[in-house]
Amino acid sequence: MTQTPGAVAPPPPDDPLRAAAFREGLRDMAPAVPGVFAWGLVTGVAMVQSGLTLWQALGLSAFAYAGSAQLAALPLLVGGSPVWVIFLTALMVNLRFVIYAAALRKPLGHLPWQRRLWLGYVTGDITFVIFMRRQQQVPDWPQRDSYFLGLAMANWAAWHAASIAGILLAARIPLEWGLGLAGTLALVALLIPFCLRRAAAAGVAVAAVVALATHGWPLRTGLLAAIACGVTAALFAERFQGRRIGEGAA
Repeated sequence: MTQTPGAVAPPPPDDPLRAAAFREGLRDMAPAVPGVFAWGLVTGVAMVQSGLTLWQALGLSAFAYAGSAQLAALPLLVGGSPVWVIFLTALMVNLRFVIYAAALRKPLGHLPWQRRLWLGYVTGDITFVIFMRRQQQVPDWPQRDSYFLGLAMANWAAWHAASIAGILLAARIPLEWGLGLAGTLALVALLIPFCLRRAAAAGVAVAAVVALATHGWPLRTGLLAAIACGVTAALFAERFQGRRIGEGAA
């Protein structure tokens, strides 16, 4: 079938399905939005109250897009810690995304690298948890990348709206309101099912033990040790589980 030069190509036949998958992702993220918003709000407030200027806080929120890394780095920035410690702290806090990327390689690895790069930037903890839960139910869903994008964009929009609100209203929103705790409690319920997996449970258990044991370490380096040990334990547990499954199949 030929096409007249200059004519607009017809849309792919699965466009309506992709739009529906995107909207479904938006809907599935909706229950997590209050928790994400609370976290974003308290992070925006914390950045300004820690001494960052308006533009520094906005830039950090946009380019880092990682609330846990931002909150972990803020006390080090205020305390005048060495740059390498701040960088390493943020890197270690976000090291879990290496595990996320490895898990997402099978369902999303076929996409063009530009789209994978964009999806990697907008990936969040809750986005990953909800997507993997759906992926286990429907492994060969052709529109799964559109569903993932719907989840991610809902998370991204809620986070940045809240973060900007917190930055602009920092003087009127005291941290004593406990928004961080509210956000944590709202998100824990969604993360618990993910921790039922053996590898994730192993990582959480090891990280918790190490975090308690190293609580008194200077410059919060105990946090680095806990994350490194937790990630290592999860990777070993995942590999061991895969090896056992392979031996059982043989």
